[in-house]
Parts: sequence; C-alpha cells; structure tokens
Amino acid sequence: MKTKIIKRTMDLQNMPPLTDLQRKRLGLLAQRPDSQIDYSDIAPLEDAFWKDAIRNPLYKPTKQATTVRIDADVLLWLKSNGKGYQTRINAILREAMLQNHRAG
Repeated sequence: MKTKIIKRTMDLQNMPPLTDLQRKRLGLLAQRPDSQIDYSDIAPLEDAFWKDAIRNPLYKPTKQATTVRIDADVLLWLKSNGKGYQTRINAILREAMLQNHRAG
C-alpha cells in the first residue's frame, strides 16, 4: 500500500495574517480563566514521570568546535572504525553525560 506523505513548512518570522474568526476565538480563549480549563483528559505528571524522561530523540543540538587532547591509542581506536570518529566521540561523551545526570 502506498501512502502519500505531505510535508509543509512554515516561516515563523513571516506568519500569515489571522482571520477575523481566528482573532475572535483567540480573544475568547485569552479571557477564559485557568479555573475553567478542563484538564481531565490529561494525566497528572508526577516526579516519577520526569525521573526517566529523555530529550526528544529528534532534538539536534548545535555543534560547537573545540580542541581536545586525546591519547593516541584512543584516537586510533576511534578512527579504526572508519569515518565518523568525531560523531562516535560525541556519542560516547553524551552517554557518559546522561549516566552522570541519571546518577546525580
């Protein structure tokens, strides 16, 4: 079965103008007090939920160039698996960071 995937992008710096109906609906929402918002379909998020929470896997942090000094044998080992040794270094450091974060 073939599926048709439609991708859309939106320029957040150049949003289309709101229609009169959209402005009216937003105005009514803005006037509603928080006490009138129905949260019954949303489960409460306890501390246990956040304990094991991870960042969105699609999140891509910005890279920052840096210089590090690595033992020659470690660098040879990283490079021995082919291209992408810097990506492997980052993955190893990220895992160590996450383990430290979970422990602390």
